[in-house]
Amino acid sequence: MACTVLCIRRWPRAARGAALAALLVLFATSNLWFSIALTRYLELRNVPRGKLPGAQAIVVLSSDAQPAIPPQPAIALDSATANRLLYGAQLYREGEAPLVILSGGRMPWLKTIPPISRSMAEVIELMGVPGSAVIEEPDSANTYENAVNVKGILKSRHIDRILLVTSAMHMPRALALFQQQGIEAIAAPCDFLSVEPRVESEARAWQTAAIALIPNANNLLVTSLALKEFLGFAVYRAAGLL
Repeated sequence: MACTVLCIRRWPRAARGAALAALLVLFATSNLWFSIALTRYLELRNVPRGKLPGAQAIVVLSSDAQPAIPPQPAIALDSATANRLLYGAQLYREGEAPLVILSGGRMPWLKTIPPISRSMAEVIELMGVPGSAVIEEPDSANTYENAVNVKGILKSRHIDRILLVTSAMHMPRALALFQQQGIEAIAAPCDFLSVEPRVESEARAWQTAAIALIPNANNLLVTSLALKEFLGFAVYRAAGLL
């Protein structure tokens, strides 16, 4: 769109071409089928085959959370963090590991806000995981730092194998970074977006399949999240971290 604005007076034909290209990209990235195809490519790469093996710890990565600062009456989790915590608590209650490590800090400029790991710890205790089984990693601001800081905790406690819990779309990048640190991490993905029952039902009915082609802001958001993962891979590889 910026190209259209810049070219509209001097090069009107180029401006029209840029506007058409922008509309086509917007149409493609905001329809359900494109966003699901992109998301499914990431989400289905690390699906466990059979029951997860036991481990010495469950590591749950954060996405976002807001502390209970008035007038907010309780901790507010985004859907990704909520799903990850729920699955982490489930794995703990099923006896998959005796410890749960919650990894999530805050951006350096948000010094007055508690780290996300603190909010996660409060919520997972409400889910039935005792505080004695919870370890916080409150200093990481990105996935690379998650891996580096968790490695320090594992080394100090002589932990060799973990179950890594994060959103299925985020898992390929997270798992690669943890394994790059020499951690024996077993993927335990959750928060799948591409295999929802809604998606499967829309695939069977031509009416809803047609409606799914209509641009939708939620589909555009999902596409943006998937593109962020591809971009993250590229940045970490360029930096020599993967």
